[in-house]
Amino acid sequence: MNQRLFADENFPAPSILILREAGHDVQSVAEAAASTADQAILAMAVAQQRWIVTFDRDFGELIFRRGLAAPSCVPYFRLRHYLPETPGTMLVEFLKKHTALSGYFVVLEDDGVRMRPLSRVV
Repeated sequence: MNQRLFADENFPAPSILILREAGHDVQSVAEAAASTADQAILAMAVAQQRWIVTFDRDFGELIFRRGLAAPSCVPYFRLRHYLPETPGTMLVEFLKKHTALSGYFVVLEDDGVRMRPLSRVV
């Protein structure tokens, strides 16, 4: 199932292209709203019904500690060493295997994946 994604400014452009080529609707913060604050990006993602794809752990802080509204899913990458294409390829493969991600903060790491329920009803 193709997703509507909002790629944070730190998400590599080659990975955005991979996601688009796989059929996902990806809006890029770097292309559409460069230098926008995380809180505003979060609000835009919620309003546009897009997932935020990011390397920025501040989104977890905004959602879990500050209680701000969350999109239905946040794929958060914690990779130590990677090529610019790696996150896009990882997410495409992950989405092929996992279709019920609504309501989760998903942490994709070098050695596995963790899923934490978001603190709101989706």
